[in-house]
Amino acid sequence: MKGEAMANPGPRNLITDVEGIRVGNAQQPSIATGVSVICPDARSVCAAHVAGGGPGTRETDALKLGTLVDDVDAVVLSGGSVYGLAAADGVIAEMGAEGKGFGLMDVAGVPRSPVVPSAILYDLANGGDKAWGAHPPYAALGREAYHACASDFALGKSGAGYGAQAGALPGGLGSASIVTEDGFSVGALVAVNCFGSVKLPNSDAFWAAPFEQDQEFGNIPYPQTFSFDPEDWGQAKVNPGARANTTVACIATNAALTPSQTQRLADMAVAGMARAIRPVFAPFDGDIVFALSTAKKPLDAPEPMQLARLGELAASTLARAIARGVYEAGRENLTA
Repeated sequence: MKGEAMANPGPRNLITDVEGIRVGNAQQPSIATGVSVICPDARSVCAAHVAGGGPGTRETDALKLGTLVDDVDAVVLSGGSVYGLAAADGVIAEMGAEGKGFGLMDVAGVPRSPVVPSAILYDLANGGDKAWGAHPPYAALGREAYHACASDFALGKSGAGYGAQAGALPGGLGSASIVTEDGFSVGALVAVNCFGSVKLPNSDAFWAAPFEQDQEFGNIPYPQTFSFDPEDWGQAKVNPGARANTTVACIATNAALTPSQTQRLADMAVAGMARAIRPVFAPFDGDIVFALSTAKKPLDAPEPMQLARLGELAASTLARAIARGVYEAGRENLTA
């Protein structure tokens, strides 16, 4: 916001720079898939914006304004297409056993109900051994990821991004954060499995290059002069299939937001995908952004201006996280 002091990435440059957020990853290399769990320390207001034409989600209806439950216990991002929605089963079982979740009233012998929205990406055709028969691994991976939740976690080929493909490039798990001098923090976590390209045609530069902080994805600037055919999609996937491509993401902030304000944060944050991927929100993409408020810091007046500020920070931070996920996955491929 013009006139404000500079904002900078947090100490980890991860979504966990937002106070009260932890992340856990689990993956199964032989299957080439994985799961990521975003776990707030306390139940948090959550919203979702579905932008792609082929989404795979769970519990997103419960996040709509006017529904009973405003807060969630965790958010799950998973590979595995429709099978991956079962990752939330493992998380719910573990949280329920710990007595966490929503309860309209406390009644002896009646378990609470953890609210765990989730979204999946398609990684079924990536060469891993998917011959799991009637026993997909995702509930177990969800349990493992939940118990791995911590402040530090791996990027690139990790968690939900383990089996991802970003256009013609290896996809992966990305994260980034931004902290303002007046104490607001915004973080993003994303599994990048997009149909579109994250790089300019005929260039190694990321579309998200203008938003890069501290050389976090290679410091490769835009060419000084460049032009391209509007129909040239660069390193996009050649043969996209229905529901075969998805970028699934979660934004978190320490700002204390209402459900309506959290929805606006998600609505603004989705612009970060358009800044980092081209084309995006295609009919065969399942793109979605969740937004979480940990409510650690009240909004200052005027609230609408502060919300606009947070939404812009969320969009640019998500764009950075997308490029960083692909960059980290590519670096792992070079050293493998």
